[in-house]
Amino acid sequence: MKINKPKLSFWQIWNMNVGFLGIQYSFGLQQSAINPIFLFLGAAEEILPILNIAGPITGLIVQPIIGAVSDKTWSPRWGRRKPFFLIGAILGSLCLFAFPLSPALWFAVGLLWILDVGNNMAMEPYRAFVGDKLPDSQLSIGYQMQSLFVGAGILLANASIFLFQDWFGGGEEVAGQIPKWLYYSFFIGSFLSITTILWSVFKTPEIPPSDEELAEINRHKTLPFIERFKLPFIEIKHAVKDMPKFMWKLSAVYLFQWYALFVYWQFITPLFRTTMGYDTSQAAAQAAKMSTTYNIVTAVVALILVPLTIRFGGKKIYALSLFGTALALFAIPNITDPVYVLFPMVLFGIGWAAMMGIPYSMVSKIVPQERRGVYMGILNMMIVIPMGIQTLTFGPIFKNILGGNAANAMLFAGTCFVIASILAMRLNVKKENSTES
Repeated sequence: MKINKPKLSFWQIWNMNVGFLGIQYSFGLQQSAINPIFLFLGAAEEILPILNIAGPITGLIVQPIIGAVSDKTWSPRWGRRKPFFLIGAILGSLCLFAFPLSPALWFAVGLLWILDVGNNMAMEPYRAFVGDKLPDSQLSIGYQMQSLFVGAGILLANASIFLFQDWFGGGEEVAGQIPKWLYYSFFIGSFLSITTILWSVFKTPEIPPSDEELAEINRHKTLPFIERFKLPFIEIKHAVKDMPKFMWKLSAVYLFQWYALFVYWQFITPLFRTTMGYDTSQAAAQAAKMSTTYNIVTAVVALILVPLTIRFGGKKIYALSLFGTALALFAIPNITDPVYVLFPMVLFGIGWAAMMGIPYSMVSKIVPQERRGVYMGILNMMIVIPMGIQTLTFGPIFKNILGGNAANAMLFAGTCFVIASILAMRLNVKKENSTES
């Protein structure tokens, strides 16, 4: 039975999405600060991809399982999704506090694994939470509001990196040591990770399941432990088998999109060591300025994309945004001025806003309510599998084909985005005899 969901006010949707600020601050640090920390602790550039394999593997395992489990969970006090993203936020908060204190590379890599478990445990139920609460007519604004907080969280993380480097940095880098100015960004992230999630938990009640859903949840609770343990895997298998054709097409887009993004995040700091002659601290600060710029753009345009997708169709706006991201990546290696190199990030920011909102809105419109959690988990699998492929394959590609040159890595990523934009034109959403083109 379809649940009638009341329309929410702007501020109710806002409060529901506040927790993304803390989660995405953590992801912002992963994009801009984790790889510099690996470099500070002695990692070679060509092993950066494999050091980042924690994200893809934990995302592949944790998110779909948590999604399937949360679909079969209900507590009158805590709800369906909240317990999972609250536990994930606590785990992430503890790891962020400990990260800059890492005494060696192996310790930092181990912490990244635990941090990614926490972030993935929080992320998937949170995305499903937004879909659970909103009627179809508000899904676009709900997920674009989510995109706004994604941009704002990463923006704050990156702004803190280059500001603290400017205020407290300087001096010679000491091999094997993380500079003190980087500590402060992680301590702020530790605080935001838990407080923003608590805000959304206490401000936003969950919608109780229908009688049919509740009966299924209660039936699930009576099963033996082994059966309950196997059920998420069975549910994932069945969901993949029944997956709408749209999601298979989206997976092709995601293969090139997320492969390229992982290349960018890993090699933007090495790029500036090459093109601008910076040391690692200066290059990390410049990379943070790049991320700050594109996330400012994301925060500004996220909600503007809503009427554009309604008027022109999600696939056209999405495809055009991906192509703009490709143009940005082609331009960056050819600009050696630290100010002018920020200009391409306008296109990157528009693309990031589209990537963080439009696909989730499209998928939410076509998957059944009772399986939204598992399908959001599978959607994340489509993100982490390309990332996993990148971590395993790009190190040899970088060293043996691209000549160990970070500029060539950026051009490679741009080419991937061109392919993704072409494939995005194949995405059509069919819902109740209507087609979005």
